[in-house]
Amino acid sequence: MQLQQSIRSFVLRQGRLSDAQRRACENLFPQYGIPYRENLLDLNQIFGRQAPKILEIGFGMGETTAIIAKMHPANDYLGIEVHTPGVGSLLKLIQQNELENIRIIQYDAVSVLQHMLPSECLDGVHIFFPDPWPKARHHKRRLIQPEFVSHLCKRLKPGGYIHAATDWEEYAVQILQVFSEEQQLHNSTKDFAPRPDCRPITKFEQRGLKAGHGVWDIMFLKK
Repeated sequence: MQLQQSIRSFVLRQGRLSDAQRRACENLFPQYGIPYRENLLDLNQIFGRQAPKILEIGFGMGETTAIIAKMHPANDYLGIEVHTPGVGSLLKLIQQNELENIRIIQYDAVSVLQHMLPSECLDGVHIFFPDPWPKARHHKRRLIQPEFVSHLCKRLKPGGYIHAATDWEEYAVQILQVFSEEQQLHNSTKDFAPRPDCRPITKFEQRGLKAGHGVWDIMFLKK
């Protein structure tokens, strides 16, 4: 079954691209980027080793991705992001921190999932603070929907995990429900999970917590 392309969880607002981000895209993407093609990837060949492979969907400006990759050099991280400033920002962090365990695809995650990732190639998936699309009429644009999660699970190895986090309680409840109803998954805890040490707190999250905003982590394992 083909994953419907109607799932579109982003609006392409590129924003201002700084000179440093532009240079990083021009100079570093050929080394650390993977062009979109409708061919299945060999992730071990791309990273040059056999190691756990973690997919991050929507890495934003890449700060968390870089921290996690630096904390866990034994893992390889494949990041997907559509916005050029974020891609440039993460490429800069890769160079500054001399990280060799990150690769980037700048494209729609639905298409990448459908055309580039083989079955059971991933040990984990991170979806941190996806766009909540808070208006009810926009909820259909949310990334985490049953069809998408079902296809995502097929790319996970048995025992692999999906870790989502959001600061919108209503979206957190929806994510928990979608994950709970997916027959390929089981909850790693009861209801919401405590924030694991492997997910560092970002500056944005710290500001929200100080303002009294909640953050919910949801972590499920593939059966």
